[in-house]
Amino acid sequence: MLENTNVKTLDKVVVRFSGDSGDGMQLAGTIFTNVSAGLGNQVSTFPDYPAEIRAPQGSLGGVSGFQVSVGKGVHTPGDNCDVLVSMNAAALKTNHRFLKPGGVIVVDIDSFGESDLKKAKYETDNPFEELGIKAQVVEVPLTTMTRAALEGSGLDNKSILKCRNIFALGLVCWLFDRPLEAVLHHLKNKFAKKPAVFEANAKVLQAGYNYGHNIHASVSTYRVETENPRPGIYTDINGNTATAWGLILASEKCGRPLFLGSYPITPATDILHELAKRKDLGVKACQMEDEIAGVCSAIGASFAGNLAVTSTSGPGLALKSEGIGLAVMAELPLVVIDVQRGGPSTGLPTKTEQTDLMQALYGRNGESPVAVVAPASPTDCFDMAFEACRIAVEHMTPVILLSDAFIGNGSSAWRVPEAGDYPTIKTPDVPAELLANGTWRPYLRRDNLGRYWPMSGTEGATHRLGGLEKDAVTGAISNDPVNHEKMVLLRREKIQRIATDIPALEVLGDKDADTLLIGWGGTYGHLHSAVDELCAAGHKVALAHFRYINPLPANTAEVFSRYKRVIVAELNTGMFADYLQSRFPEKLFMRINKIQGQPFAVSELVERTLALMEK
Repeated sequence: MLENTNVKTLDKVVVRFSGDSGDGMQLAGTIFTNVSAGLGNQVSTFPDYPAEIRAPQGSLGGVSGFQVSVGKGVHTPGDNCDVLVSMNAAALKTNHRFLKPGGVIVVDIDSFGESDLKKAKYETDNPFEELGIKAQVVEVPLTTMTRAALEGSGLDNKSILKCRNIFALGLVCWLFDRPLEAVLHHLKNKFAKKPAVFEANAKVLQAGYNYGHNIHASVSTYRVETENPRPGIYTDINGNTATAWGLILASEKCGRPLFLGSYPITPATDILHELAKRKDLGVKACQMEDEIAGVCSAIGASFAGNLAVTSTSGPGLALKSEGIGLAVMAELPLVVIDVQRGGPSTGLPTKTEQTDLMQALYGRNGESPVAVVAPASPTDCFDMAFEACRIAVEHMTPVILLSDAFIGNGSSAWRVPEAGDYPTIKTPDVPAELLANGTWRPYLRRDNLGRYWPMSGTEGATHRLGGLEKDAVTGAISNDPVNHEKMVLLRREKIQRIATDIPALEVLGDKDADTLLIGWGGTYGHLHSAVDELCAAGHKVALAHFRYINPLPANTAEVFSRYKRVIVAELNTGMFADYLQSRFPEKLFMRINKIQGQPFAVSELVERTLALMEK
């Protein structure tokens, strides 16, 4: 047997795992990602879940995917993959278009029988020729070999077939020279309470690796360059988990217990799941009977002095709107997390969009201003969850955190923070002297116009708040028109003053650029990569990415004034562009929009930016 010398050295590579929903593609992809992060690779993932629940096995509607990019300079999961793992004929049909020319396809040839091809709606008995595939195809009898590896294990046939994904993972580990010891560590944690299942997967993992090592066909293997990261503890983390952990840190830093009142909804439910595990940290996570109960329970917890959060997606945000208006009127700190998905109505529950922006900004009755922020990446979800809590507490206001399915489900390599990396959150407790002399009133304000926040049961701070307009100082119900106008303007000004308490807008890219590309939220990685490519090709382009949306950073107007051409790219029909146009009518905002339930491809951003630059 000849030694394989077809080795490609790349700064970054992309792998896509695809198969039926029950084939364990998310698990295989997640373990590969974790192992790569542990080796010093930057990572970015894109779990692509099917929208159908329990679609027929082997059908096109049931295909699940997991794409990951690992290496240096990784900002996105990649437009196309170097290696595609397809566990059946349907997965190949729906995912082959993501493979780069000359890439590697690994298929379980045992799942390409006549009935499999029929389920996947092939018209011929040669799927590779029918699809026009030009790639290095590795036909692996994966099902047969998994059964052989576990012969005599005592597992039933169904349990044995569930191990096929780990055989495929072992083969991919050989392709990319990933250490099996690290994989075994993750498998042991995953199946800690099922030692027989762990032993079976460990055996299959080694069999897959050995198959790659002994493969007769010449197939490309890959050596991936690594970064020299800042020393510390690194792990792979997805956006929803990072959000939950950021909330926990904020609770510790403000000295108030964390309360989450939520109702399960895709793709935000993992935040509820993660916080429900953290009773050891004093977290109170309550699954309520509906979205309205979720937000109202959080408002009650906030009134009682808890750091209160509710999590949801777009349809749930609509249901919470009246409750958020109550929190605006009561001027209570409340963090509302919206992991956006495709809409309207039930829409595309497992797909990503940025279509809740106008709802977050304006989707309440009356003048109900709230702060709005948006994380830029899975790891940034930690920082912006912390920041949302800080703004909510220090400015006594509801804050809406606009995440999305792409970064909520996606993951990146994350450095675990150290004790001094984040500031103390300054909780606006009522000064003792105001309580002692009886001069405290519910709407007595501090310099930033935020009111004080007494803990429930604080002596001398007995009060009631509700949805009817209140006197500007005493908190008594008031129907006075002048007082109402005063309160409306105070609440509006309170939000605007947050601009002095957030970072300035930063600009990346060519410092002499005359074109500024703008994005917000989870599109950051794709826009960053597009600007890098454009600058490398000699085009003068810069990037300004917004994580603070209401209010905008204080230097926004000054940044815009430097550029001849401003292009706004977002996964909707132009909501942020419309918002900016209303704030800066003297500036023309050009647009790049996509509403397909999928993230941008870097190549399409480059192409469309160049087209607009020629106008």
